[in-house]
Amino acid sequence: HMTIDLDAINAERERIKSDYLRESDDRPESSARGLHHFALICSDVRATIDFYQGMLEFPLTEIFENRDYAGSNHFFFDIGQGNLLAFFDLPGLDLGPYAEVLGGLHHLAISVSQEKWDHLRGKLDAAGVEYLVESEKSIYFRDPDGARLELLADPLGEMYGTKVL
Repeated sequence: HMTIDLDAINAERERIKSDYLRESDDRPESSARGLHHFALICSDVRATIDFYQGMLEFPLTEIFENRDYAGSNHFFFDIGQGNLLAFFDLPGLDLGPYAEVLGGLHHLAISVSQEKWDHLRGKLDAAGVEYLVESEKSIYFRDPDGARLELLADPLGEMYGTKVL
């Protein structure tokens, strides 16, 4: 059992903020234009499309062969603001179950309106998908392969009343 020194952790967080964090009017513009796509691996193309397009209402926008792996599909869902969520299936590779590992995906948080949040929560209920609600703004659940997702009913750039952008 490891002991965590919270005082030391909090002090280091404050040092990091002091060293790196700048107020918005003093912060340089990002070199990026936005998230083009975030790519995940799936085990079943149809189950993934049924979940993301059917359940979550993220429209499928394209599917083609993965240029790096013959027979593999590379497909995309519209998650708003010109951003895409992409998937590969990698047939023939025994990848094992989803796992949260250091350097891996913890969760993907996607902003939706409160109205859509309520609607999608109802769809998750109707389908019997297990989920956890936090602060009446976040709903956490897993996709068919176990990847953790969050639907956040806060505007982009905000989180639980804090401006993060």
